[in-house]
Amino acid sequence: MRRAVSRGIVAATALASVVGVVAPGTAVAKPSDAKVTAEGGIRTTDTQRVDAASVVRLDPSPDVLLLSDYDFVHALWQKARDAGQSLDAVRLAAEDAMVSGSDEEHARFITTGIHEAYEADKQREKDRSDADRAARLAKSQALIAVGIPSSPDLLALGDDNFIRAVMKHDASGPEVKKAAATALAGDAAAWQEFITNGIREAHRVDVAQELKDLEEKNREEAERRRELAARKNTAALFGVTPSEAMLALGDDNFLRELLRGVPADAQRTELYTTAQKTVLSSDPAEWKKFIHTGAEQAYKRDDEARRKKIADGDRRLALLIQTRAEKTGVNPYLVASAKKALAGSDADVAQFLKEDSQYRAKRQSFQAAAGDLSGFYIRQSNADGGEAFIAPVGGKSKQADREDATWVVVPALVNQAGCYSFESARKPGYYLTQKDRRVRMGADDRGTAFRKDATWCARKALTGSGTSFESASQPGRWLRQYRGELYAADKSGKNRYDAAEDFAQDATWKISTPLAR
Repeated sequence: MRRAVSRGIVAATALASVVGVVAPGTAVAKPSDAKVTAEGGIRTTDTQRVDAASVVRLDPSPDVLLLSDYDFVHALWQKARDAGQSLDAVRLAAEDAMVSGSDEEHARFITTGIHEAYEADKQREKDRSDADRAARLAKSQALIAVGIPSSPDLLALGDDNFIRAVMKHDASGPEVKKAAATALAGDAAAWQEFITNGIREAHRVDVAQELKDLEEKNREEAERRRELAARKNTAALFGVTPSEAMLALGDDNFLRELLRGVPADAQRTELYTTAQKTVLSSDPAEWKKFIHTGAEQAYKRDDEARRKKIADGDRRLALLIQTRAEKTGVNPYLVASAKKALAGSDADVAQFLKEDSQYRAKRQSFQAAAGDLSGFYIRQSNADGGEAFIAPVGGKSKQADREDATWVVVPALVNQAGCYSFESARKPGYYLTQKDRRVRMGADDRGTAFRKDATWCARKALTGSGTSFESASQPGRWLRQYRGELYAADKSGKNRYDAAEDFAQDATWKISTPLAR
């Protein structure tokens, strides 16, 4: 069937109208007219290279130290990519250097750029680690506030299961159970908010209702319990389960006991500094005010500051990803995804930065630029042994067909500036390559020949708007469709697919929204 479609490609307009395919009409960013450069010289010293290699744990063996600066940057990039999110800033900085094609930029990345990016990654990793500790502490604080015995197993539960455990516990009052059920119906952000603040707030409502009922019978006992509840809540914020003797102390000495157990790394918080300032006051009203309301307010300021710090770091990284993708011009969907996340909530940005989300956002589909082939995309199929061709595919096509016509645009497998490789969305590890000038999908065997054959260099459109791709292994030959099949072709007329007629049009592509997202 595919052969019939391919050989009947001259009737594409009629065929497109029959299948009802409509082109997406996506605006395409035009890539710079980068040139394929030969291996450059070495402008960096062995010491500088060893220092750079240590950042990504690359073995600086003699053969690695003899690489050109560009090739060395590429080796660093591969290690950073393999490390995942922990070296996101390093990976992005390396990609910037590779895309630039400038020898100076390659050397600058090795000598200073990688270290600057690594500092950003270290800070982000620290912020994340601090957030993880704060999240675990929040669970402990919630348990103390409600009066549920803490245990390592309980603290190790995921947020949703932790909430379920709290909801089922006998110590939880009706308001805590109700608020827990509401939180579970929400998203991960709702779970975190419930654990950090919601449990205590719901518990205070339960306590207030109990005290209201008690007050009608015994006002004095109700007031005593109100004071105890305030102290227990404040102690929970410090991660302390107060003893009976501690609860019996005067307000100022109670606060001193709480401060005495605060670890050094938590002494820069609003909670600690406000408590310390309060203890130094000679006004008993200030002590009581802190226990009843001040501690809660300070804790929430700390929580907001932690969240803002992480969110600001996430937004900086997302903006860096967007800016880098805009420079290349070959990842418009990544640009659009970054912009959408940045226009949304902090949770949207965090989701975008997850490794699998970023990878999916690098997906694109390649549509034939010729007007009579509107809605025809580069694809492959198992039935054709991985051979690439163009065919009509649309939003209503089967999922498998849409995946076959979707490619992940990644930095070139071979070391050439301004060049890229196209990985199959359907079969990760398989790339759009050429063999004997026929374009097909093949598995990366990590060999130099394959990687060069699977590298395509973005150029200005040979005609009209769009992008043309020159073969890295066959300079002067372009990714071209000829009668529906794909080749690395020129217009020499040497082979039938090298026909000069319609060459520029057949070798120009629109980088479109991915058919399979």
